[in-house]
Amino acid sequence: MVLLRHGETVGRSSIRYYGATDVMLSGLGRDQAAAAAEVLGAQAFDLVVASPLQRSWRSALIVAPGTRIRLEPGFREIDFGRWEGLTREEIEIVDPTLYREWQQRGVSFDFPDGDRREVFRGRVIAGLTGLLALPVSSMLVVAHKGIVRTIVERLTGAPLAPELPELGGLYELTRTEEPIWKLAELSR
Repeated sequence: MVLLRHGETVGRSSIRYYGATDVMLSGLGRDQAAAAAEVLGAQAFDLVVASPLQRSWRSALIVAPGTRIRLEPGFREIDFGRWEGLTREEIEIVDPTLYREWQQRGVSFDFPDGDRREVFRGRVIAGLTGLLALPVSSMLVVAHKGIVRTIVERLTGAPLAPELPELGGLYELTRTEEPIWKLAELSR
């Protein structure tokens, strides 16, 4: 299984919390997807899956042109609630108390008026479980940071570093033996 985080967006997903907001790929984002396609070369996939948000499925179209893309509703990014579209600095200014709580609690923090993390993880894992049950030997998943992180942690038992995956980041998961998966970052 190859995992790709979508490319940069209009409005800069690199610094803004766009979860549920359906923002378009920027020129840089299209270039990042093209660079991922170059790394993958002529590798063919039995199944190409993407989030239903356009930054993901448009990245998938660039990476796997001419391939049918299966949209997986469970792979929508987490909804950041009232923090949607804000930068970390803007969140700290407009919501200093919750910002401090977020920094202290990390992944156990639920975003105000957004998705509960437990529900989000359950949705992603349900989507992943359905895909793993399919009779395919190779799969490309193009999604968001939270989805890639959840899939990697679920399959390997270990989290990625907090800053990963970067926009356009590619990872390969290989099943070594049931239920062990090995993770490798593909160079760009």
